[in-house]
Amino acid sequence: MTNFKISVTSDTICPWCFVGRKQLLAAKELYAEKHPNSGDVFTVDYLPYMLLPDWPRGPGGARDKHEAYVARFGAPLVKQMHQRLRNIGRELNIDFKFGRRTGNTHDSQRLVRLAKSYGSDVEGKIIDELFSSYFEKEGDITDLENFRGIAAKAGIPDARFQQAIVDSDEGGKEVDYEMAQEQRRGIMGVPKIVLQDKYHFDGSLDPETFVSVLEKVKAAE
Repeated sequence: MTNFKISVTSDTICPWCFVGRKQLLAAKELYAEKHPNSGDVFTVDYLPYMLLPDWPRGPGGARDKHEAYVARFGAPLVKQMHQRLRNIGRELNIDFKFGRRTGNTHDSQRLVRLAKSYGSDVEGKIIDELFSSYFEKEGDITDLENFRGIAAKAGIPDARFQQAIVDSDEGGKEVDYEMAQEQRRGIMGVPKIVLQDKYHFDGSLDPETFVSVLEKVKAAE
């Protein structure tokens, strides 16, 4: 039996991180179909990253998403990126939308950290809901009331959400520390995938490629 230890450095406003999350889930399903009696397990750890760390934190810090994209990449490249993401999204059942607002993801990363304390299933639900809210429903990534609904869907008690996310900056220092650690390791973009603490991949991997990598890792152990 192999325990595939996977760490994923990710930001909640990174479209390729959403793609990578969907591809990882698909790869796990494909691997199980190909190796139904292997007994192999997956331990996935999500680490925080912030693409807009210098933007204002907290509610009210969001800005127009399209304007932010154009300012950073230029209009022609943004158009190409959006079309490519829509094409890939259709293959993964992601309905990408790029309107409304974007912002600093410090609070959303705190929510992911809170979810982790409830176990990997709750953490996964929070990550999926954050991605879907931002990319498919054009939700505000700085809106704490939006997070409240997401937390409720994942089963986090409202009183605990209020205490950790609204009434305090619980987890904030830890998020900042973990992000600084990732930067010290040389991570300057996301997603970043590390398998078994030694195999490094920049960007997302399609399910078939991911499964091939897993099979090679297992054969080498």
